[in-house]
Amino acid sequence: MSLSSTKVVKSGEFYSHTDIMFIGEYSHSVDTKKRLALPSKFRKELGKSVVVTRGLDNCLFVYPMHEWKELAHKLGTMPIGEASTRAFVRLMLAGAVDVQMDAQGRVLIPDYLKEYAGLTKDVIVAGLFNRLEVWDEKKWRTYKAGAEKNTDKIAENLGKLGVY
Repeated sequence: MSLSSTKVVKSGEFYSHTDIMFIGEYSHSVDTKKRLALPSKFRKELGKSVVVTRGLDNCLFVYPMHEWKELAHKLGTMPIGEASTRAFVRLMLAGAVDVQMDAQGRVLIPDYLKEYAGLTKDVIVAGLFNRLEVWDEKKWRTYKAGAEKNTDKIAENLGKLGVY
């Protein structure tokens, strides 16, 4: 499901597109030319140009350009004095590539990103609020099974943060 609106809220120096939400889990495949068709229901909100970068847990993150610009600005202003901060910023920014979506809603996944995420032919595209994640299908199933075993502990931790 995706929801969108042109409502824009100014937050500090950033503009936040508060009404965009990507949710759901979709099976797709990477073709022999390394192209991935993104879910059709998300294409309007994604726009014609998206950013694909290394994600966490060895998946890829796909951002609409407006979300990417906001995140990149935040990353670019982080203090560079700590090694872990520098490493994370390098992971996200140096690994990023802006790609154009073709008429069929496909994006080209560069070799270095395909290798990073261990993508084979079958992938899962998961909607996670302001971004999509692209997982190798087998890795996604393994990750999801582990997370599902720990739902009570995860919910308890979220409760401590005020989410539940």
